[in-house]
Amino acid sequence: MASGDMQAATSAAYRVTAGTVYQAFADAASSTQPERIGIQWLNASYAAVGTATWSLTTDAASASWHRISVAAPAPVGAIYARVALSATTTAAARTHFFENVYLGPPQRTSGNLLSFNAESGGDIDGTAWAVDANCTIARDVPVVTWPVSWYLSGGEVVKATTTANGNMSVKCSETPSVQPGVDYRGYLYINAPTSSAACWVELRWMDGNGTLISTKRAALAPPAAVGWYRQIVSGVAPAGAAHVVLAAGVTSATAAQVLRVEGATIQQASAAPVAIGTVMPYEDASFEQGVGQWTVASGVATIARSTPWGAAGYDGVYAMVVTSSTATTSVLASGKYPVVAGLNWRAQIQFSAASGTWGVAPQIHWYDASGVSLGASSLPADSLAPAGGWWRDWNDIIAPASAASARVEVDITAPSAGAVCQLDAVSLTQTAPAFSATADSSRAVVTLVMRELTVGATLTVYRVVGSTQAVVRGSSGALQGVVATSAQMVVEDYEAPLGVDVWYRIEQYDATTGDFGGSEASATVRLALADVSDCWIKDPLQPQRNVLVRASAAPDWARPIEQTEYRVRGRRNSVILSDVRGGLTGTLAVWTDDDPGRGALHFALDSGNPLLIQFSPGLGLDDSYYAVGDITEARPVAYGGEPRRLWSLALTQQDAPIGGVGGTAGWTVQDVLTTWPTALDVATAYATVLDLVLDNREA
Repeated sequence: MASGDMQAATSAAYRVTAGTVYQAFADAASSTQPERIGIQWLNASYAAVGTATWSLTTDAASASWHRISVAAPAPVGAIYARVALSATTTAAARTHFFENVYLGPPQRTSGNLLSFNAESGGDIDGTAWAVDANCTIARDVPVVTWPVSWYLSGGEVVKATTTANGNMSVKCSETPSVQPGVDYRGYLYINAPTSSAACWVELRWMDGNGTLISTKRAALAPPAAVGWYRQIVSGVAPAGAAHVVLAAGVTSATAAQVLRVEGATIQQASAAPVAIGTVMPYEDASFEQGVGQWTVASGVATIARSTPWGAAGYDGVYAMVVTSSTATTSVLASGKYPVVAGLNWRAQIQFSAASGTWGVAPQIHWYDASGVSLGASSLPADSLAPAGGWWRDWNDIIAPASAASARVEVDITAPSAGAVCQLDAVSLTQTAPAFSATADSSRAVVTLVMRELTVGATLTVYRVVGSTQAVVRGSSGALQGVVATSAQMVVEDYEAPLGVDVWYRIEQYDATTGDFGGSEASATVRLALADVSDCWIKDPLQPQRNVLVRASAAPDWARPIEQTEYRVRGRRNSVILSDVRGGLTGTLAVWTDDDPGRGALHFALDSGNPLLIQFSPGLGLDDSYYAVGDITEARPVAYGGEPRRLWSLALTQQDAPIGGVGGTAGWTVQDVLTTWPTALDVATAYATVLDLVLDNREA
């Protein structure tokens, strides 16, 4: 077609409501002419209502896809609307491309305290922004390529032109209300005049009379290429704060330099937290404007915000860079934050390093209401070698009884002098522990609760005592390389030793590649015996049979051996051929004090399964597995009403049995009543009374 104004509009018209704001946008491309987008308002007869609402024309033609946008309230009388696209051609046969067209409610950031007009950079008009110092402002439509599915930017932006050499700034005209003590986060997309320009974003806290109380500023550390970069600033509203203002500027600007901004957002930091429920303010958690309240509590490490923008970051586009001049341990400490005593708290970080194996241990340091130290956790460090990736590391710790506040401390051991690592997305949250171990001495069992497992990953669970470890038994056998079918797993370990410190470790691996997926350690627990003469007789496969008895006499152990003797003529000594020496054999004498105890011991011995016998530590009797041979049940006196029995159990040492744990020693009559509505349901679920006792249900 000939040169002149070219327009195209949607063939369909779409229902609108008068007075409601609508936004239209599209992606456009043309190497020969700029373009604009508009909304045509129509009445019930599809006749025009007033004039169409048009965006500004793009600054220049561009063959790259770029966003155009406009917004306005539907005028009185408007029933329908359609989208119009326009370009002024300079000659015939010019081609223009449009796609990704939208008409509907304004696209805006969830939880933004600012209006759509302020956030969009003036898609409606320029009233949401004002001069703050040494500049003039206008709306502008630069050519900017945004991702096709990113709908919160593009179209009109705020353009601030520096009047004279010196500091310049613009501010949002809107002053949303805030609450003292609440953490807020603000940000802007900034297009700096040059890559060396000292640009910044600022939150200004105002009282009810509009008087400035204090400010929080974040400086942009731009890359070498000039572009659009989001800069975040955050802070806790101080006492007396009633309103907040978002501002941006350039320090030591040159006359005629242009600063462009859009995407203005102010929201409570909890709207997009580093971790849900964290008590750590965003400034200390994400390092978008510096290192916050973090310090080096001990060691030679130094800390700083990463630079430039985008060089490192997990939560945002910056991280805390830790540099150690020697291969030693340094302790990094955050600010103090309120906690509730007696609950589990998780200190969590994201960790990255280009090379080397680092020792990393997130700890928690507790303080009482007066600020007096209650001590810090001292959990062992994890060995991390992320090779440029980001690894999550955390510890779950119970707050002591008088704890009122806490700070996160990260123990970091560098692998070499001059080593550098990054930390980001730090949080301190009250949560159920990801891995907990609870000792129940009344049943001689440690209950493990594992949460946040990766479904589909392979899982191994270890019991650690001193320098030795063993795989824990689960319902289907050893918990080694088993596939996690749920994000949570509960395991009862009836084979944990008595009277010694025990802790547990879980390891996860990718089921397809075998890559290590992470590990977690429990707190240390201990099972106790009330009396040194008590001992447990346990069935590892059917813990419902476990029974606590009182030992009468320890076994006199024998260790038999199979040998064959050959006499050699003319020689004094025989030739002896021996097998390996056998395990322990002997007779254990135990007491039962009443008929229930006698019945419980019979029940434990009835199956003929190998049994685990555990004694009080310090007696020279190690926990071991035995086959029980002949037994003798004797009365201590020849009186028919005597309830006590003295038992003699013939023991032969065996290896641990193979198989899984069937049921739990905690299965009670109350559990049966709670689980099954009627006796018929019970009869249907279990083939025999023994199956009911063992909770061995029919498939």
